[in-house]
Amino acid sequence: MLENRSEYKQTLADIIGLIKITQVEVAQNALSEVIKMYWNVGSILNSNAEYGNSFIESLSKDIRKEFPGIKGFSERSMWYMAKFAREVDSEFCSSCCRIPWGHIMYLLDKTKSDEERRWYVATTIDNGWSRAVLEHQIDTHLYERQALAGKVTNFSRTLPEPESELAQQALKDPYIFDFITARQSQQEHEIEEQMVQNVTNLLLELGTGFAFMGRQYHLVVGGEDFYPDLLFYNVKLHCYVVVELKNTAFKPEYTGKLSFYVSAIDGELKGESDNPTIGLLLCKEKNDVVAEYSLQDINQPIGVSEYRLGDVLPGDFAKYLPSPEDLQSRI
Repeated sequence: MLENRSEYKQTLADIIGLIKITQVEVAQNALSEVIKMYWNVGSILNSNAEYGNSFIESLSKDIRKEFPGIKGFSERSMWYMAKFAREVDSEFCSSCCRIPWGHIMYLLDKTKSDEERRWYVATTIDNGWSRAVLEHQIDTHLYERQALAGKVTNFSRTLPEPESELAQQALKDPYIFDFITARQSQQEHEIEEQMVQNVTNLLLELGTGFAFMGRQYHLVVGGEDFYPDLLFYNVKLHCYVVVELKNTAFKPEYTGKLSFYVSAIDGELKGESDNPTIGLLLCKEKNDVVAEYSLQDINQPIGVSEYRLGDVLPGDFAKYLPSPEDLQSRI
């Protein structure tokens, strides 16, 4: 038996009334109104200083009795509504209204700070991520690798604003190629082959806007043949991105070759409406100080990042990643 029956009846009546009002508006803006409703339901729950499992269980049953077939009012979901209202203010709720409830529940569980949560919400909206993709990005610590990473680039010097800031935001460090293992790929060309064979996962890791142009892309410069490892075009940055892959630690001489490729693509492929080509050097590891010095006298925009393969991730990181087959099936 509930200790305060009148309080319970009032709470039930408040929620039922809110649901009825919301159902009228749902047809116009279903997702936004439902998420707002969940936040408001959570606020009602939180206004009851002492509510427990039996309180939520009874509410869930009676709400579903009042609205047969209604979804989203399981006991578990209602606990998340209360957490949502406690941890997200009304202003941020408006941003959350643009992503599905399943995304929000996962974010409530997995993000550590308000800044991180806001970043994932904004990035999910920009990229149109499914829940499976959002889970993958959080599990591989994208926020730390992209928003917080101390990236080694010369973009601020070699690109105008806002292109330099956009390019800086687009890079990650390290990149996680969990669909490739060291057993499969002892040599650079084998890693390239695995990237091309798993191009969907490769593009997912590179980020929004990347289109694959080719592996060992054939360039003819002054009558001589050259073959950059991987070539992409980024439709958000409006530029070519050339990637050189090194299955070793960073060495200063690597930037010279990549600088040449960037210049060559600017000269041979770049159109009038394209922004300057960007170079990305991927190494197994790097000394940031050495890499920064190596970029000081280079006038082409270049970034240097590390990469990790699926079976050489540090600590317990790898066990939290979905398998390549699982990720492929959910995209």
